[in-house]
Amino acid sequence: MGSGKSTSGKLLADKLGFIFVDIDKIIEIYQGMTIPEIFERYGEKYFRDVETEVIKKIYGNSSCVFACGGGVVLKEENMDIIKKNSTVILLKVSPGEAYNRLTGSCGRPLLKTGNLKSKISSLISEREDLYERYADIIIDTDKISAESVSLEILSYLENL
Repeated sequence: MGSGKSTSGKLLADKLGFIFVDIDKIIEIYQGMTIPEIFERYGEKYFRDVETEVIKKIYGNSSCVFACGGGVVLKEENMDIIKKNSTVILLKVSPGEAYNRLTGSCGRPLLKTGNLKSKISSLISEREDLYERYADIIIDTDKISAESVSLEILSYLENL
C-alpha cells in the first residue's frame, strides 16, 4: 500500500501498449461490492479466497500490467500462478513514506483500526521477506516519481 502500484502501473501499461488491470478493482466488480464491504461482511479469509479465484482466471492473459494488493504474497498458490506467467516487480516503500502517502486515505480495511503508522510498519515488516523472495526486480519508490518508476521497469523489461 502506498508504493505507487496503480500510478506506475498505468504509466507502464501506456508505454507498452498493454492493458492495466487492478486486481482489487476486478474483485470489486466480481463481488459487486467494495473491498471494505467484502472485508466487513465476509472477512479477510473470504477476500483472500476470492483474490485467488480472480488470479486463476486472469493471469493467463498476456499484454497486461497487473497491480496486485499487498496481501497477494500471503498465499503461495497466488505467487506460483503469478510467477509462472509474469515478471514480478516489487515497488518497495519505506513505512515512513507509505504513511505519508496513505494519511487521509479511506477504503483500506487492514488500516482501519489502530495507529496508522505502526500498522503500516507492521504490515511491511510481516510481508517484506515474501515480497523480496518473489520479486524479479525491486525498485525503491521512496524518492522517485511514478514516471521514473515506469521508465526503470521498462528498461529492465527491454533487457530481458
